[in-house]
Amino acid sequence: MDELTAKLDELVLAARKRRGLHRAIAMLRIFVGFAFVPSGLKKVLAQPFTDPHLHGPFHDFLHAFHATGAFYQFVGVVQLVTATLLVTQRLATAGALLALPIFSSIAVLCWSTKVYPTAAVVTLLWLSTLALLVWDWPTWRAVLGRNASHGARGALSEAPVDGRLWQRCGVAIMSLYLAVCAATGGVYRPRGAAWGTPAFYVFPLMLLVVIATFVVDRSRSRSDAP
Repeated sequence: MDELTAKLDELVLAARKRRGLHRAIAMLRIFVGFAFVPSGLKKVLAQPFTDPHLHGPFHDFLHAFHATGAFYQFVGVVQLVTATLLVTQRLATAGALLALPIFSSIAVLCWSTKVYPTAAVVTLLWLSTLALLVWDWPTWRAVLGRNASHGARGALSEAPVDGRLWQRCGVAIMSLYLAVCAATGGVYRPRGAAWGTPAFYVFPLMLLVVIATFVVDRSRSRSDAP
């Protein structure tokens, strides 16, 4: 175990010296966090997650899940809390820890009920969450009874990217989506490329916000370089 933790320390230290990876992690936190928002909102609002006329192991499970009422809404609250923690960047480690068991449960459900396209997407999100946890290894490795090395703690305290800028990016994305939900009177989830629907363009706009944040952060880091 000591060899494994030492190797992880070495990998994390090497990764955290690369500014580009810090930006990639900031974006990944936003994308993973946003994945919980539509489904979490549906549950909190007690809306069914699948159409009533659809049946089969996967859909029958979702019908029964929706019928639990308060439990269904509680899971939605947990998903929205997880999303919020992830996009704050500062509390993203806690968000990733919450996200991992959620994605694990959903992935097992999807694979076992043979909903393969959804299972593939959820598995990618699960792997992304695992990557976020590895990135924050010095923070939570104490759970295993092993304190972070001096070098790992130093790498964790470094902030080579503008954390507040990425926080604002996450808030902007959440706000844009919630505004569209309020304008359309429900949880907006497009079925494919709905180019004729004005609300659909919020997704390209959210992507532009991420790209703009990346460009601004990169420009600032270059101007601050000696």
